[in-house]
Order: sequence, then structure tokens, then C-alpha cells
Amino acid sequence: MSVRKLLLSLIVVLLTAPLAFCQTEALKGVVNSLAYYRQQKDLKYLGNAKRQVDSLIRTKKDSNNLDKSIFRAVVYSSILYTDSLNKLGLPDNTLQTTSQLLDRIAERQQIYRYQVELGFSQRCLANVYIRKGSAALKAGKYEDALNAFQQAEHFAPRYRRINSYIAFTNNKLGRYQDAAKYYNTLLTTDTLYSEDVLAAANAYKNLRDTAKALQVIQKGRKLLPGDKALLFEEANIYNNKHDYKSLEPLLDQLLDKTTTDASLIFMAANCYDHLNKDDHAESLYLQAIELNGNYYDAIFNLALLYFKRYTKKNDDQQKNIDRAIQWFERAKSIKPNDPDCLQMLQWAYLKTRNEDQLNRINEKLKQINN
Repeated sequence: MSVRKLLLSLIVVLLTAPLAFCQTEALKGVVNSLAYYRQQKDLKYLGNAKRQVDSLIRTKKDSNNLDKSIFRAVVYSSILYTDSLNKLGLPDNTLQTTSQLLDRIAERQQIYRYQVELGFSQRCLANVYIRKGSAALKAGKYEDALNAFQQAEHFAPRYRRINSYIAFTNNKLGRYQDAAKYYNTLLTTDTLYSEDVLAAANAYKNLRDTAKALQVIQKGRKLLPGDKALLFEEANIYNNKHDYKSLEPLLDQLLDKTTTDASLIFMAANCYDHLNKDDHAESLYLQAIELNGNYYDAIFNLALLYFKRYTKKNDDQQKNIDRAIQWFERAKSIKPNDPDCLQMLQWAYLKTRNEDQLNRINEKLKQINN
């Protein structure tokens, strides 16, 4: 088998990248060693390839020989990529020196003849730097992680997923503007991931730019219309802004996504409540309480709803005030010292002229205030 075909088949296995080398006798031994590694998966053959390529570079003239240099880059980058545990005992600075070698080679005038070989070596190193950055992230060394990911980006600028690693790390470092910039780059790719859209929106929220966060989410939803997480995030933004008119059109979709999420059902109920659609609000408050019997906010809001009906003199006033008191008392059983709930009970008992219960609530309020 020729040097070209032998090395091509090896590289496909190493990193699924085609590679063709010039067919010189001096380099044939190195290619054979790489081929033996492919067949037997024994690192000693990568060690042999390293020794053989090193033996070809003894003088300054050898170092300037582009054929030998590009071959050395392939061997060393292959080892760095494959031997992650460094069983071959390479010096600690091997990644740095190989990176420098590739940068020098990339500037050579004749490098156009070796674009495939150069690209293979660069992708190998990019993977090594990603691995290094991931380890640094796990250890909480965010500056080291960022430096590694930036090196990975240097060697594989077309691999857009590196932007997500850089953005995530910048976010960890509190550099939200830089995080947003890299996330925005991801949003321009053909393949869009929901987690990237959410992370980009979160970066803008950290910058207190809710309008931009909303734009990012809306763009993501256009490209990923069925994504549940993006739908929930857009709804949360409207809810946090108290923009209930914008939230309302999303409620049917939200409620179709789940019937067991009490907090989501409460959000819908609260929205309808603020839009004065009492029947929808009442039904959904009750549904949320059925799912979570100790859901204080749902119980308290339902009591307020009945009290609101009472004050507006809608329907049966007595029934509404009785229901309001019933649910305020249930809310009080969950949070006995909540002044908001106690004050509403005080007002309700005052309206119904129930002096015994009014005195009880007044005494409780005195205890809290003292």
C-alpha cells in the first residue's frame, strides 16, 4: 500500500478527516508506525512514529523543511489527541510547542499544498484544548478553561460549538457582555439548540436587558416552534414584567404542554385574574390547589378573587364573602403570621360584623406587631 493510501485510512479512523501525504521513503517508516497503531491500538507504535519523525529533524535546515515539519505536526497532534493520559510520557510543554509549530507552518508560503494535513493537525489540537478546557471547568478554574477554549477556537474557527464553551465560561466569570456576543454567534448557525437560546437570553437578563433577552427567545421560537423550554421562558418574561396581555396568547399552548405543573397553572390563573377573566382564573386556581394542597399563593389569590367579587357586588355577595373567609383561613393555616393574610381576614370579619373572629385576628396582629 502506498504512503498516501496508508495514511489516508489511518486518519479517517483517528479523526474522520481525509489526509494525503507526499510519498517519500524518508517518511514511509513513520506512516507504517501509524498504520500499526491503527491495527493494534498499541501506543508503542505512536511512540515509534514520534522517534522516527524526530530522527528526521536534526538541523536547522531540517526544521525549515516543510514536508518534515508538517509530518511532525501530524504525528505530535495525533499523539496529543489519542494519548489523553500521556502514557508515552511527553514533556508538559508538548501541547504548547506543537501549537507553536502549527502556527509557524500555517504562515509558510507553500502551505497551500498541505491544507488537508494542516487542517487535520489543527482539529486534533482543537479537540485537545476542548478536553483541557472541560477539565478546567470541572475544577472551577474558569480562567484556565477560557484560555483553553479560545485556543480551540483558534485552531478550529469553523467549529461553532466552541462558541458555546467560551460563552458558558464567560458567563461563569461574570463577563456577560462577552457571553452574549458568543451566544449570538451560535444563534446565526444552521443548527440551533434550545439550550443556546436560553443561555443567550440569560446572559442578556444578567445585563438587565430584558428586551434583548425577549428578542432572542422569540427568534429561537420561530426556528424551534415546538420547543417547550423556549415557550416557558417567553411566558416567564411576560409574567415577570406583569405584561399579562402579551402572556395571554401563550396560555393555551402552555396548558396543552402540561396539566400537572401547579406553578405553571398558577401563572395562567394569575394572568386571567389580572385581565378580569374571573371564571378562568377561579378554575385554574382550584386546579393548582388540587395539585398542591399547600400552595399558599394560589390559595391566597383565590380568596382575594372571591373578596373582589364581594366588593364589586357581583353574584351572591354572601356566598362570595363566605368563600373569601374560608380560603383566607386556609391560607392562614399555612402561614399563620403573614400580615397580608391577617389584614384581609380582619377586613372580611369587619365587613361581616363577626366580632369574635375580628377580635381573634386583631389579637394575632398585635402579637406580630409587638
